Formats: sequence, structure tokens, C-alpha cells
Amino acid sequence: MRLPVTAPLVLSLGDPCGTGPELVHKAWAALRSQTDYAFAVLGDADLLASLGPVRPIHDLSETIAAFPDGLPVLDRPLSAPARPGQPDPVHAPHITGWIREGVCLCLSGAARGLVTAPIAKSVLYATGFAFPGHTEYLGDLTADTPYPGTRGPVMMLTAPDAANDSALRVVLATIHIPLSEVKAHLSAETVRTLAHVTHEALIRDFGVAKPRLVLAGLNPHAGEDGTIGREEVDLLQPLVATLRTEGLDISGPLPADTLFHAEARRTYDAALCLYHDQGLIPLKTLDFWGGVNITLGLPLVRTSPDHGTGFAIAGKGIARPDSLINAIRAAHDISLNRAPKTT
Repeated sequence: MRLPVTAPLVLSLGDPCGTGPELVHKAWAALRSQTDYAFAVLGDADLLASLGPVRPIHDLSETIAAFPDGLPVLDRPLSAPARPGQPDPVHAPHITGWIREGVCLCLSGAARGLVTAPIAKSVLYATGFAFPGHTEYLGDLTADTPYPGTRGPVMMLTAPDAANDSALRVVLATIHIPLSEVKAHLSAETVRTLAHVTHEALIRDFGVAKPRLVLAGLNPHAGEDGTIGREEVDLLQPLVATLRTEGLDISGPLPADTLFHAEARRTYDAALCLYHDQGLIPLKTLDFWGGVNITLGLPLVRTSPDHGTGFAIAGKGIARPDSLINAIRAAHDISLNRAPKTT
């Protein structure tokens, strides 16, 4: 039996010129009657009040009581107006500040998980942001905090798998780099760490008692015994053998084009993919609107929607909240799995 969880979730607003403010309100409207999912937003209260009912709060402990009546907001005002669809670097310090405060609230125990609305890295780069994205930034912010396992951060994307009454989970060895640079970023240690972080997270965060992993090959047909590239023969096959001796249930490397049909998906709990589109194309084909980004291997729970800022549709009222709602639910579920058990 698990101890009851009383702390709320906290949500960083992301880029205020994107669809984040609209999506946050739509997610609150969908979940307001379910206080188990109660969350408070770190962001500009006036901006959010222009889109729907808000309940400004002074402390995160007020979230659950306020949640049914209005969107709880920890007001952290912008220094300039946010114009939908017009990203502006003037907002960058606020965007990163909301993320940092969310991390602090989680590490202090005031929040049980962080949900991050989308950011635009180009906006942040203009002011010296030195990270490829949220995942790496969160890894840096939590670098000095102890973690009971193999350290990430590792990016997992997950989506409902209705055909198997389960979920498709993919993790990425490389993320936002050109395809031409993928091989240079792959090493035995990189993929070994990816496998161990994923194995441990499936147990700790998803309640999978005996995780089954599969590793995708890099080349077409997984190299065909070295005739279409030798990465599988020289790097990946020996690595899989090593991981098995270390106690992991892992198969591969296998051709990526045979890993994602319904029958194949029943044979594993997570697929280790070597580059961005290898994992994202099947996941978004399976469920384009509902995917969730989850960061593994950190001392806090972090999820986000699996899409960007949507500047092109910001302010039009047409953004779909499916992914953000699923991200909130995922943060709730993972936080419960991480909660201490009673005897």
C-alpha cells in the first residue's frame, strides 16, 4: 500500500507567446473536477486571466482547494506584454525562471512533479541559453541532487497503444542533432547508460517488475551482418551481450522497420532508438495528438506534451490539449509509483 500523496503538481507556462496559455486553461477545464490531478501554474496571472478563470495563490499548498474554482496560478509576471504568435527574447528570463522555480518546488517536496509547457529554443538562445532543450537543462539544474540509480537525463516518449491495451515507449540515444552527426555521438557507454536508466525507470516509475527492452539497429536491416554498415557488428551486438550479463532483458539490435507493428510491440516494454525520428515517427503515427515526453533518470518527476509552441496557431483558440492532459496524468501516475510504500 502506498502512502497518500498530498502535494500538487506544478506546471511551468513555457513560451507565453505560444499555445501554452490556451492549453493550460483547456487542461484545467478538462481536469478541474478531478483534484487528484490538481496543478498550479508558474506564470503571468494577468495573461492567464485573459483566457479564463484563475485563482491566484501565494503558496503551492493552496492548489488543491483552489483547483475546482479556477486555474491556480503562482503569479510571476512578465516584464512586457506577450503577443500570441510573436515570440520575443524579452520573455526568455521569465521562461527559464519559471522552469527553475518548478524544479526547486519539486526538490523541496512542495510539488510532486513538474509539467513543462513548450519552449522555443531559438528564443532562449538569443539570450545565451546553453542547452539543446528542456531535458538537458533539467539535467543541469538537478546535477548536484542525489539520485538513487543510474543518472539521466534520458528522453522517453510514450503514447497509448490501443491495439495492445498498453503503451508504446521509446527512448532516444541522440536527440536534436543532425542525422549526419548521429554516428559520432554513439558509443558503448552512451547506449549502455540509456539501457540502464530505462530499465530502472520502468521498474521505479512505471511499475514494470521485469522490464523487456529492445534495441533498434542503426542501419537498414540492422546492417545485414555488416554488409550495410558495421555499427551493429562492432558496437551494438557486443553491447547487448554485455547488458545481458549485467542482468538486463534486452534483445537486438533489430531492424527498426520491424519493431513497431502491433505484434512486435507486445514483445517489449520500451524500445531503445538511436536517433530522433527512428522513435518519433512510429510513436506519432500511432497517436499523433496524445504523445507525452517524460524525462527519466532525474530526482524529480518531469513530463511535457510531445509538441512545440505552436506559434502559427497561438491565439486562435484551436490548439488541442490532448498531449498536455496526458502529460499531467503521466506525472500523477509516476509520482504515485515513486511514493513510499507502507508496510
